[in-house]
Amino acid sequence: MKTIASILTVAALAASLGTASAQPRTPAPAPAAPAGPVLEDFVPSTKNQPQQQYPMVNSQGYVRFCIDAPDAKSVVVTLGLGGSGGTVLSKGEDGKWWGTTAGPMDEGFHYYHLIIDGGVFNDPGTNNYYGSTRWESGVEVPAHDAAFYAERNIPHGKVEQILFWSPSTNCLRRAFVYTPPTYNPKSGKKYPVLYLQHGWGEDETAWSVQGHANLIMDNLIADGKIDPFIIVMTYGMTNEFGRGMGLRNWSPDAFQTVLVDELVPFVDSHYKTYKDKNHRAMAGLSMGGMETHSITLARPETFGWWGLLSGGTYRPDEIKTEVKGIFMSCGSKENAAGVTKAGEDLRAAGYNAVDYISEGTAHEFLTWRRSLYQMAQMLFK
Repeated sequence: MKTIASILTVAALAASLGTASAQPRTPAPAPAAPAGPVLEDFVPSTKNQPQQQYPMVNSQGYVRFCIDAPDAKSVVVTLGLGGSGGTVLSKGEDGKWWGTTAGPMDEGFHYYHLIIDGGVFNDPGTNNYYGSTRWESGVEVPAHDAAFYAERNIPHGKVEQILFWSPSTNCLRRAFVYTPPTYNPKSGKKYPVLYLQHGWGEDETAWSVQGHANLIMDNLIADGKIDPFIIVMTYGMTNEFGRGMGLRNWSPDAFQTVLVDELVPFVDSHYKTYKDKNHRAMAGLSMGGMETHSITLARPETFGWWGLLSGGTYRPDEIKTEVKGIFMSCGSKENAAGVTKAGEDLRAAGYNAVDYISEGTAHEFLTWRRSLYQMAQMLFK
């Protein structure tokens, strides 16, 4: 959900929620900023369409673009360093537009689009990813710790689409369900469930596509770091406030009904799940964290584990129920002090609380991939 068009929106949201984080349990040092010239070891981004060479990334984190628009008068890529306004491309002798980011980008996934003569377009070189309430282009800057979401020759779970009728909204709604490799609907084994929400501008595809949630889970299970559980990802109706309503007028109440009173019973009736709060978790990133905060406090009988990923904090005085565990996180480039203090306060009040910071990242998917990796090892223990 991080484009030039949406950075201010989500940053303001994060600030309004008190978004922050604390030191990781096992901090991974970020690469040092490159010194000297840009290295010419560029390779195609892993998010490119088949056979497309650009955009490219190099070992320092720079991103290079090449756009074939011979009749254009101006081409700008919205991906760039904070405050730079993106990357302005220059027309080459071959008629194509070329450019490289002014500096290295944060590791991980980034949304972007092109502005050609004032019009907004996607880069034909990349796949499309739903973010900022539209399909965007995407680029992946390789992370030094990417092994935890790497594709490996191990047993893999399934991500399947489900459709469920929502009486409260009078329509058919969609969710995606991750079931671990050990899941067998014919066996008697039951599983806990994490209801995992996307951020503003995204939808129910975000966590499995941009976030690699299924690969993170598969790797954790294969490495024996967690006991398997199910993840349910559905559209949080978070984009409605962007259509003239304003954040102050937006309420999660409609989604609360869909999630708690309609989707949870549907999942419990169609999957092998434990049907009690101590085996259910809810977590979300950014706006999904705002939803999580509101719903877990309003419906404490439903979820026993709570997670806010760049989505604010809990205070001891607002918790009126028994909770099994609380997880809070964000990137080191966000407001870290708030979650650090919130974690300390919750632990001092006797709560099982973990705070985590993703080193070297901001309000972006590597923060949330790392957060899911850490949070999954806490849940249902």
